[in-house]
Amino acid sequence: MTQPYRLTGAIGRKSLGLIVLQVDETIEQDFRRLFPDPQLALHISRIPSGTDLNPDTIGQMGVDLPRAAALLPPAAQFDSVGYGCTSGTTLIGAEAVAGMIRSACNTAQVADPLTAALGAFTHLRARSLAIVSPYIEAVAQPIRRAFEAAGFHIPATLSFGETVEANVARIDPASIHAAALQAGRAAGVEAVFISCTNLRTLDILGDLEQNLGLPVVSSNQALAWQMARHCGLTLPKGAPGQLLRALTE
Repeated sequence: MTQPYRLTGAIGRKSLGLIVLQVDETIEQDFRRLFPDPQLALHISRIPSGTDLNPDTIGQMGVDLPRAAALLPPAAQFDSVGYGCTSGTTLIGAEAVAGMIRSACNTAQVADPLTAALGAFTHLRARSLAIVSPYIEAVAQPIRRAFEAAGFHIPATLSFGETVEANVARIDPASIHAAALQAGRAAGVEAVFISCTNLRTLDILGDLEQNLGLPVVSSNQALAWQMARHCGLTLPKGAPGQLLRALTE
């Protein structure tokens, strides 16, 4: 016997999509903390990524990205879809990333951590930045050049030189904190960028800003800021950092 039923609307008042690297253990947890509203639908897709972070594995994501975007629910009407990889966006290109995502799913906006960070520091009126990252030189340098090409001055960079992605999510936040303090105290630095969606940064941003007296922005924080602005969303009270303060309830 067939039971009658009715159809209703989509889950949530707003809908976000997030494409996460297969090896990333951090960004999804951060986003669930930053977007706890039960009236917000957060859909996750994973993209294949190598166990080692290098230009070759990042380049392969440029091939796999449309398929990963297509695995988001096809019936959903997304307000914003984010690609959760700073280095991937840098090496693939933000415009190419946006084009591949738009071709594979129905979204009003596309976000990425590089574009988000550039917008965040413009919003914060900081033009001289220190960059902290886990990357090897072949990945770290293109990110520095991307900021310089956008008109930012980069007087200091620090990297952990890590190639194994499983280790990146396990870098002690205290080590990240120490590196950001060191980089942020370099002469002429107006703000600090902690690059990489797999670094655990949310719980250290506020203390870093208090100690440095400067804005400190992480990849995940910047991406959440960009996507919240795309949708007109507020974030929970206490969301970390100067960047998110204006978006909190």
